[in-house]
Amino acid sequence: MVKQTIQIFARVKPTVRKQQQGIYSIDEDEKLTPSLEIILPRDLADGFVNNKRESYRFKFQRIFDQDAKQETIFENIAKPVAESVLAGYNGTIFAYGQTGSGKTFTITGGAERYSDRGIIPRTLSYIFEQLQKDSSKMYTTHISYLEIYNECGYDLLDPRHEASSLEDLPKVTVLEDPDQNIHLKNLSLHQATTEEEALNLLFLGDTNRMIAETPMNQASTRSHCIFTIHLSSKEPGSATVRHAKLHLVDLAGSERVAKTGVGGQLLTEAKYINLSLHYLEQVIIALSEKHRAHVPYRNSMMTSVLRDSLGGNCMTTMVATLSLEKRNIDESISTCRFAQRVALIKNEAVLNEEIDPKLMIIRLQKEIQELKDELAIVTGEQRTEALTEAELLQLEKLITSFLEDQDPESKLEVGTDMRKIHHCFHYLKKLLNDEKTHRQSTAPSANKDQNCQEPLKEEEYKKLRDILQQRDNEINILVNMLKKEKKKAQDALHLSSMDRGELRHGQSSPLPPGNPDGPKTLPLSAPTQAQDSSTSPYRSSLLHRKTGMREEMSLGRQEAFEIFKRDHADSVTIEDNKQILKQRFSEAKALGESINEARSKIGRLKEEITQRHVQQVALGISENTPLPSMPDQLEEKLRSQLEEEKRRYKTMFARLKALKVEIEHLQLLMDKAKVKLQKEFEAWWAKEATSLQQVSSPAVTPSNHVKPFPQMSEAQHERSQLLSNKSDVYARRILPSPGPLLHSLEQSSPGAPTEDSIPERPVSSVPLTGDSQTDSDILAFIKARQNILQRTGFQ
Repeated sequence: MVKQTIQIFARVKPTVRKQQQGIYSIDEDEKLTPSLEIILPRDLADGFVNNKRESYRFKFQRIFDQDAKQETIFENIAKPVAESVLAGYNGTIFAYGQTGSGKTFTITGGAERYSDRGIIPRTLSYIFEQLQKDSSKMYTTHISYLEIYNECGYDLLDPRHEASSLEDLPKVTVLEDPDQNIHLKNLSLHQATTEEEALNLLFLGDTNRMIAETPMNQASTRSHCIFTIHLSSKEPGSATVRHAKLHLVDLAGSERVAKTGVGGQLLTEAKYINLSLHYLEQVIIALSEKHRAHVPYRNSMMTSVLRDSLGGNCMTTMVATLSLEKRNIDESISTCRFAQRVALIKNEAVLNEEIDPKLMIIRLQKEIQELKDELAIVTGEQRTEALTEAELLQLEKLITSFLEDQDPESKLEVGTDMRKIHHCFHYLKKLLNDEKTHRQSTAPSANKDQNCQEPLKEEEYKKLRDILQQRDNEINILVNMLKKEKKKAQDALHLSSMDRGELRHGQSSPLPPGNPDGPKTLPLSAPTQAQDSSTSPYRSSLLHRKTGMREEMSLGRQEAFEIFKRDHADSVTIEDNKQILKQRFSEAKALGESINEARSKIGRLKEEITQRHVQQVALGISENTPLPSMPDQLEEKLRSQLEEEKRRYKTMFARLKALKVEIEHLQLLMDKAKVKLQKEFEAWWAKEATSLQQVSSPAVTPSNHVKPFPQMSEAQHERSQLLSNKSDVYARRILPSPGPLLHSLEQSSPGAPTEDSIPERPVSSVPLTGDSQTDSDILAFIKARQNILQRTGFQ
């Protein structure tokens, strides 16, 4: 790493004979730093009292007077930078000065004589000369030529430059990667193997530059140009490559429009030139300050491209071109001041070396092969690019056995070879596609034979037997409950007949038995439950999750739950809480509507007060009268109404908050009561089911088959006798009808096995109750049960 400040040099342009020469002196003492002194004599027209500064002194690395030759300029300025580029460091040389001070002549040179060649052609000659001398390395050289005209970038080496207008050419854009490296899009790189090819590229770019005649210069360049030489070097057999680039920058000259008097397109160009040079000076000032956190590189395209050259990885040199004629003394002093600020910037040039990408690819390929060899040694098998036929056949056998295995925890073990894993996925995909094709082809034939179903398997038999046993248990529980309900109904009828003999059907009993001729009514708890579920479905769903009921209860179980809930001790409390909760909900709804009305009324009053103010201001402006200090009567009335509405709003809002707390508390109490009720019902139901299973266990044979249907007739007879009372309409209503599963099984199985079927009992032999509705329910249930027994083949 090389740390050094930017080197600054000064070159004085020869004066024209017609122009008056300014006064300056050059001090080139060997012991001291060379300095340039510019003297401004006082003008008598300014008066005797004149405090203007008369002398300005500036220090440079070296100062070249008017008689300096191009060869001397190259030897002292460009040659050291070119040598550092050959060594692998980045370099930049740029000329700065006012328009017509000799920047283009210094960088590019004159076209009249061969000795007037500038820094760019002499640097190209020197670089290619050194490349031919050094045979120990392999060099590649590329050239790019960028023009920045009116803050837009163009490629001067684009072959379409001559045939197309400037607006039709693609613009060069600046891109920045995450490492803050600058990349130029649409800027071409041209390889140059000889000095002649490089010079041809230079001359091609110079012919495409924007040049115009101005009052200060007959051939003034109206754009900034950056000629870049990209150099790569590599020693034979070495893995490192050195990259270096050399920027040779010809900046457009600044000019004072008031002095030159230009207009039109020249004025537009002058504005862009002065603006970009202003941004360049801002970057220089920011870099010269020690504690400056941000440097505005992105303000202009030129500073973005020259980011490395200004305070970065580069060895930079500046040439300040001065025109020390009397009319240009002020601009020359400004150029020298700019050079002094540039001299304060420190750059850190780093040797740009990296590993050759081609050699890196070869090295990585070799490393991959070594890792493959090591893996083959560890696993004991040599992996080739493709699997053999034997391996493929073995994998297909493993997949087939894996698919046929009924164990859900079985695994397909193929090892860690990714080739085998990929082949397994491809094979499974192929099997899936073949299965889809087969299903599509066999769909018509399947539709024809859909009525011919195979006999049920053993697992389906077992499932149906379990369902049948569950239904029997539910029926037994309901029969016991019907006995109790029948006794309660009879007692109620007896009491009511003693009080009022004309009402023998007990319409005012706690459990209304119903009227056979009138419409059927639901129990008392049914409508309240429906109302509760409709008003608060979220609470019921929450209760459903809390109790852990993941499935809906069967019809018989629901009816049993309704009766259990009606007779429970907490049913009255639950109903009272429901009524209170309903009242609180209604009150909260009314309060919410009142609050919304109060809020809208407050908004309307505020708008009326605001409109009143606007009217008063407009009236005062129109009549040119001052605004009244005190509000008028109408405004006072509006404000009092506003305050009253605000107090009313706060009162209602506080009441609404209290209602919300009360409603939440009531909902919590109801949830707790419902959870308690559900748990007690579950415990009672489980207890009843267990006791009935113990009673009915002798009805099951050791062969795990239910006894023939004739042995079940006594239970059916008992149930029919219990249901014989016509006045017990409620008992008829809670008798569970066959579930949807039984009906689906009956519909889906029209045929039954003949050898294991049970002799169907005639309907006339079933004891009926005398009620048509009850008889139809019982017959339907018995028929469904017989079909199930025939399907399962119970003996």
